[in-house]
Amino acid sequence: MNATTSWFGPLDRKQRRALFAIGPTSVLAGIIVALLMAPLTVAVGGAAKVGSETIMDLPADLVLPAAPKASVLYAADGETPIATFGDQYRVDLTAEEIPETVRDAVVAVEDERFFEHNGVDPRGVMRAAVTNMGSGEASEGASTITMQYVRQVLAYTAASPDEVAAATEVTPDRKVKEMGYALALEKEMTKEEILTGYLNTVYFGHGAYGIGAAARTYFNKTTDELTRDEAALLAGLVKNPNLYDPISGSTEAATKRRNHVLERELANDFISQSEYTSYTLRDIELDPHEDDGDQGGAIDSEYGFFVDYFERWWSQQEDFGASPEQRRARLDRGGYEIISTLDLDMQEAAEEAIEENIATGESFALGSAAVEPGTGAIQTMAINRNYSLDISDNGDNTGGPGKGTYPNTTNPLLSGNSDASGFQAGSSFKLFTQIAALEQGYTLDTSIYSPFRYPTGYAVGDDGPASCGGFWCPKNAVSSMHGTFNMWSAFGQSINTYYVQLIERIGAEKVVDVASRMGIKFRAAKDRSLADDPGGWGQFTLGVSDTTAVDLASSYAVLAADGMYCSPMPATEITTGKGDTTVVEPECRRALDTEISRAALDAARCTTGYGAVTGKCGGGGTASDMARQVGGPVAGKTGTSDEDRTSWFAGFTPNTAVSTFTGDPDQPNRTIPRKWRGASVDVSTQVLRESWDNNPEGSFTPPESHIR
Repeated sequence: MNATTSWFGPLDRKQRRALFAIGPTSVLAGIIVALLMAPLTVAVGGAAKVGSETIMDLPADLVLPAAPKASVLYAADGETPIATFGDQYRVDLTAEEIPETVRDAVVAVEDERFFEHNGVDPRGVMRAAVTNMGSGEASEGASTITMQYVRQVLAYTAASPDEVAAATEVTPDRKVKEMGYALALEKEMTKEEILTGYLNTVYFGHGAYGIGAAARTYFNKTTDELTRDEAALLAGLVKNPNLYDPISGSTEAATKRRNHVLERELANDFISQSEYTSYTLRDIELDPHEDDGDQGGAIDSEYGFFVDYFERWWSQQEDFGASPEQRRARLDRGGYEIISTLDLDMQEAAEEAIEENIATGESFALGSAAVEPGTGAIQTMAINRNYSLDISDNGDNTGGPGKGTYPNTTNPLLSGNSDASGFQAGSSFKLFTQIAALEQGYTLDTSIYSPFRYPTGYAVGDDGPASCGGFWCPKNAVSSMHGTFNMWSAFGQSINTYYVQLIERIGAEKVVDVASRMGIKFRAAKDRSLADDPGGWGQFTLGVSDTTAVDLASSYAVLAADGMYCSPMPATEITTGKGDTTVVEPECRRALDTEISRAALDAARCTTGYGAVTGKCGGGGTASDMARQVGGPVAGKTGTSDEDRTSWFAGFTPNTAVSTFTGDPDQPNRTIPRKWRGASVDVSTQVLRESWDNNPEGSFTPPESHIR
């Protein structure tokens, strides 16, 4: 026999019937099936090899995984859902919840001998073989309900698009494997279990997987409310949901397909002739209902920026899979119940404070993030933006042509990525210079005369207002700010020229190292380049580097945690679809010596009006009314970049560290209007007050050293 000769050429009809009587459970039948499904151009020897290897290697105790289920993310209270993850809309039903009308319709049109065969239908195989020989191609013929169920589950449990394609490709090898699994599956499950599993997983179009979802999607009904003709319409969709779609497709095609299903029901004695006539005369009356199908994670969540951060965090956790694609697939299909760190009371307080200051729709962004010291748990992520892909009605980009980022965006403005590096941090970065100096033996009462303007030894070129003969020559905020200051007074009043002299004395590389240890990421290319060789980066002390609200809040949380840095985390507890619960442990490391941390914190109390314990602040801080408004221990630092282009506050109570920024994402060099320059302090104050009101426990421990 050559490669173009039909396998069945020498056999007559009686011989072929006798051959199939051997039974599809044998290895020989598996080989024959592979040949039957092969196109005429496939060599017989090759097909036989595929078939024999595939069938012989099948496990005897095959048990398929459960059908996929969406995962749910809850707020920190463990009760309020804030997002659902899943690429399929599903309503799982028990066998008792699936009515006879549905079972009859699906069996009649998809596999009328379902209750007679053992997973593979010999008659169907024969019919498909004849068709294949006539067309010269391998088709999808002969698929029983059991085989279709196998294919669905293999596709659903695939970890990547390539694995999905491999599970559904039309090849002899895949078809033979499918048959083998079907035979094995019928030994493990009853017909009722297989049919129920099939009806809970098969796709009906419009994002509806399973008959429960389909009944809701097309008719806004539960399955027990479906009429016989409605059940027939849904059963008819399985073969080709797009072609027979009655919602957005052809009603004529949908009606014709429904009537074909009813015809098959009549032929199988599921309905009478009079019923058939009555049902086929009915018009299709739909009541589309697709709201329940919104399972898009961050896109469909009210807390999109937080949920987006969670999604990216999940994709990085190696415990959830070997690759980001596999981890995401498990989130979408694993039925996890996840308790997040999002504190709804604090989130609401942050959102209200933001709207009171700079409402959603304005071009300037006002965003805030809060974390828990000692754990890194992200308590809030709020911003005057909607997390949405729809920018059709957005305002003009303030930095150039096209649409701006307001009011809708999916840019991670609070947490950053390679494309969103954040905003210049301003004086909030003075903290890192102060800590580096303390580590080098300087004490809190180190006094330095600080003039209004100070010429440094850092070369910057001849251009720009901060250049003096080619060297960096920064100045204080106002001309009256000059004199002798120590760490308490300089930090509280934000004296630029004090910290410029301090970084000159200790070296910029030590300051950058402190910032890195405390969790600052360098996402902008210009910042990464300077951070790699920071010796001449004196400007770092005044916050010329970009940062994000999450990073800055996490770095300031180090002081509240006695020197421990904890990576930001968005979840505390994960329960699998099988009911196994895992507690997410904080990832913490020591970033600072405890006494160094306590000394830096003592100076940071001067900013907020809470007052230092071991020294005198020497005047009002730049956020001097904050302590009174919060009503408890609070410390921190304001930050403003040149020409008021960005504005920050970063600070903390014993239980919460917050960071809030104001700036224009489209044009970062744009000056903030005067009316909004206090917004970052105001929002931070309200978040910290809400936190302290909810948990008024804890205190700051004063240092025992680093004071002369």
